[in-house]
Amino acid sequence: MDLQNIIANNEAIATAINCFWLFVGGILVFLMQTGFTMVEAGFTRAKNTGNIVMKNIVDFMFGSVIYWIIGYGLMYGEGNGFIGIPFGAAFMNGSAAAADVDYTTLFFQTVFCATSATIVSGAMAERTKFSAYCLYSAMISLFIYPIAGHWVWGGGWLSEMGFHDFAGSGIVHMLGGVLSFVGAAILGPRIGKYGKDGKARAIPGHSIIIGALGVLLLWVGWFGFNPASTLSLIGEGETEGILDAAATLLAAKVFITTNLAACAAAITSMFFTWIRYKKPDVSMTLNGILAGLVGITAPCDCVSPVASIIIGVVAGVLVCVAVPFIDTRIKVDDPVGAVSVHGVCGLWGVIAVGLFSSDEASGVGMGLFYGGGMSQLGPQLIGAAALIVWAAAMGCILFGILKKAGRLRASKEEELGGLDATEHGLPSAYPDFMPAYKD
Repeated sequence: MDLQNIIANNEAIATAINCFWLFVGGILVFLMQTGFTMVEAGFTRAKNTGNIVMKNIVDFMFGSVIYWIIGYGLMYGEGNGFIGIPFGAAFMNGSAAAADVDYTTLFFQTVFCATSATIVSGAMAERTKFSAYCLYSAMISLFIYPIAGHWVWGGGWLSEMGFHDFAGSGIVHMLGGVLSFVGAAILGPRIGKYGKDGKARAIPGHSIIIGALGVLLLWVGWFGFNPASTLSLIGEGETEGILDAAATLLAAKVFITTNLAACAAAITSMFFTWIRYKKPDVSMTLNGILAGLVGITAPCDCVSPVASIIIGVVAGVLVCVAVPFIDTRIKVDDPVGAVSVHGVCGLWGVIAVGLFSSDEASGVGMGLFYGGGMSQLGPQLIGAAALIVWAAAMGCILFGILKKAGRLRASKEEELGGLDATEHGLPSAYPDFMPAYKD
């Protein structure tokens, strides 16, 4: 076999491995839709379970089609520093409809888009009209997420500045968290959440076991979310025809930093609540796992395992402080803690890059604690501010219009009766527990 054939075979093998890697990663991220559904259902009341199932399915079915038609082009199409231009001579220049589209990448990016839309569902659960949810979920997939994604992952102005978000602490999670906060604030709290004295009342979810299973599924899914964001396992070496396994080693490191941060955050949340409330809180420990995963998502490729544990510890404290603060001080009703987990800890993940980045091979500047000064922290702070302003502005416009039109919130009767029955004609998601019909 001559040299050219060897090179061609090596390239074919590398392409096959890399495509398979992204497919597996994408499937794991898609599995996170199941996790989000179960977390949201478990942490809310049984009378809204069917509605929550429908909303999480809507995220993916609408998001997949809309992102394929326009969203992918806005995010990755040739354009300028602010936005990709999807329409061109080939109908969609650089988008999913173009003849030379990379379908592997399209699939992987589609499941990320669906994740960003799903986050908002939990914060606005139990009192949002289903028709409104369909609309704003579609808008997130259509332009809110893709435009922000273009700034960082599509070659836009933040990436040119040096802003780094490896797998989406800011682009996916913080964006969804800010939209969640704005949406929940405009929507208002659930009936009975705050008493006449203004004090918050606990509204327990109906199944901690469903919520826990959802968190564990999300944990598994994160092993696709972060490691597969390397986008390849095999690269081209410096010599033509010689393959390089540096991406494989990076993916292995990301597995470790991701897992350590999740464990550190969970341990911290458990002991924090144990000390503060005299009992280790189950739901807060579960949210601690997610907080650590969100916090490590941006810096997972450029920090050491030790730093990942520190990032996880801080995330565990942040979620334990943010949940009651948002609930009792700001008085924004967030049934599942989505704002704290995704918004607050997503922001922490973005900032953590500028503090703890230490791996020169990642191409990211040194963090503040490793002698880099503000060289990396500066772009991280600017990027975080820009993403927050974008999400908050779009959320205010979108949810404000829906509220003004009277289409955002379910009526008092619908909310009290449960959205399963009033929105979907489903008497109960658990019919075995309903009284038997009598002739």
